[in-house]
Amino acid sequence: MGYTLIITEKPSAANKIANALADGEVKKLERSGASYYRISRNGKEIIVVPAVGHLFRLDEEKKNHKWTYPVFSVKWVPSFTEKGSDWSRKYYRNIESLSKGADEFISACDYDIEGSVIAYNILRFICGTEKGRRMRFSTLTKPDLVEAYENAMKTLDFPQIEAGLARHEMDWYFGINLSRALTLALEKAGGFWTLSTGRVQGPTLKILNDRQKEIRRFKPVPYWEVELDALINGNAVQASHVEDKFWEKEKAESVFEKCKGQDGTVAEVEKRQVRQNPPFPFDLTSLQREAYSLFGYSPKQTLDIAQSLYEQALISYPRTSSQKLPRKIGYRRILESLSQQDAYSSLCGKILSKGFLKPNEGKKEDPAHPAIYPTGSKPKGLNSYQKKVYDLIVRRFLAVFGEAAVREQVRIEIDINGERFAANGVTTLKENWIEFYKPYARFKEQALPEVGKGESVENREIRIIDKETQPPSRFSQASILKEMENLGLGTKATRAQILQTLYDRGYIRERSIEVTELGEAVVSALEKHSPEIVSVELTRRFESEMESIEKGKKRREEILEAARRELERILSDFRKHEVDIGREILEAVKEYEKDIHTVGKCEKCGGDLRIIHSKKSGKRFVGCTNYPTCSNSFPLPQFGYITVISRQCKKCGLKMISVKSRGKRPWRMCIRCGFEKKGKTKPSASKGSGKKTRMGK
Repeated sequence: MGYTLIITEKPSAANKIANALADGEVKKLERSGASYYRISRNGKEIIVVPAVGHLFRLDEEKKNHKWTYPVFSVKWVPSFTEKGSDWSRKYYRNIESLSKGADEFISACDYDIEGSVIAYNILRFICGTEKGRRMRFSTLTKPDLVEAYENAMKTLDFPQIEAGLARHEMDWYFGINLSRALTLALEKAGGFWTLSTGRVQGPTLKILNDRQKEIRRFKPVPYWEVELDALINGNAVQASHVEDKFWEKEKAESVFEKCKGQDGTVAEVEKRQVRQNPPFPFDLTSLQREAYSLFGYSPKQTLDIAQSLYEQALISYPRTSSQKLPRKIGYRRILESLSQQDAYSSLCGKILSKGFLKPNEGKKEDPAHPAIYPTGSKPKGLNSYQKKVYDLIVRRFLAVFGEAAVREQVRIEIDINGERFAANGVTTLKENWIEFYKPYARFKEQALPEVGKGESVENREIRIIDKETQPPSRFSQASILKEMENLGLGTKATRAQILQTLYDRGYIRERSIEVTELGEAVVSALEKHSPEIVSVELTRRFESEMESIEKGKKRREEILEAARRELERILSDFRKHEVDIGREILEAVKEYEKDIHTVGKCEKCGGDLRIIHSKKSGKRFVGCTNYPTCSNSFPLPQFGYITVISRQCKKCGLKMISVKSRGKRPWRMCIRCGFEKKGKTKPSASKGSGKKTRMGK
């Protein structure tokens, strides 16, 4: 009699599942550097074996030595066949060997589209079967894992599998074909650089570029404000004219002259209390936006941190679009567990004393997972990044059970010689949920003194302020993520990576996102000659089609056939303008290539110091472009991916380089001065509005 083989997505999940399901001893075994677990449950032998994410990737079925397009003949191949991915071979072989003695298979990969595809490919290509049960869980805690095992689906989750396979194939069709078309267009124009675009990448870049063009087109319009510094019963009050903006300077000056030197009276005092409801539970996008706003973490960084917390069974599955917390997760149990942690003990006690627990939920739902919540397990050994995100998630969870905050809004209107000025204040009367979300709940508090209607007002100073309208702000990493969600571009799990790809390709830069000259050139050429490649509508339509596959309304084959026909038509039209597209991108590529390899000017001869790859030695270094006249050079690290970044060394002014290695955090250095030292830097001064002030008393 064989054993049950449970396949997990990662080694950490295999460890959690084995320890949760074992009736007794958990035996950790190893084969060729890859581990697995042997346990027993209810007299049945179980082997728990991990993958490491995708063990298969899509590749062209018949490769040509020369690129061509369109290409639609694809197949799944082992990931270790790709250069740099040989480390995954041992996990493949481990599952292959263990599958031979199994008489039952269970998928325990993450319960989402990606996890379903990972398990399905392993089962059909390694284990030789498409039959298996499916565990569904949202946390890696023992109770959830036991329930998931005992109530596993009798078959694999084929709707998710079909939707996942369709997404992978469609993204391959668009990504490979469009990227090849762009690169070959450049080649025909005499340039040599690998360019990329894709089904979601192109439209996202266009959105960013449209905002940049809007900012450039913006023409400031002057306006004027009239402000009053007043004294009421010895209390200072600052007020603004009720007209807010004066678009005619003469009108502002008329008010100024009319009120200069004149005292007034309190004309109106309005008070009203408003109830501010607690926030909704975190879905992935709102967590990424909040972490970016509070800590400056990129969306991808936040997702990686949240994933690590999930794998430690500290939070629920983070790749969710839900704002719902179902009762079955056990509110009281989680709160009682969290109360064992000193930081949350008193806060949990206050919530538990309420008796009936009801979270403030949003409208968004996810059929696979609830909103993100802490499991109650006590964290151990978290790094500083994990601690911040964990604390944020816990306090958000606590806040959703709080009562609405009560805030008082006060408006004082002052009459000076027939002109009205208003001062607005707001104070918190009852914190309620705000207490639980500190220090992340940030509200402006502006207290005004107690005054009564008809009281005298001393005019201490009145002034005219010259201002200009401001252009729309650039997208941040948080706001573009929200825009992508609103437009239906990508998925909760892919948006952060798409944004990171745009950075990696050199199409965008900076935290307040700027589209580079290269990014602008790519969008401009595509908009002009092949606009559907950057079409939001086309991408959104296919996203909707793939959702219909998951819901069982449409078949994968018909959606992919429609995508192939659409792409063939787009690429046929693209080919007619191939040379023009290449020419329009060529100069931007040359400048970009020069920019990412140049660290600055040579202090010896004035030439450019550039990254050079020696054909003779195979090594890389920074050398002067005036070689052999000038032999100035600097060594470089020989491992990792190196890019020149815009940040300059404070000592010598050369551009810094960033070094990225697999599995390690990027680090920066100056080729002349060495490693960048850790420490705080002064924030740059914020840009002023260019306002001028004219004052009078």
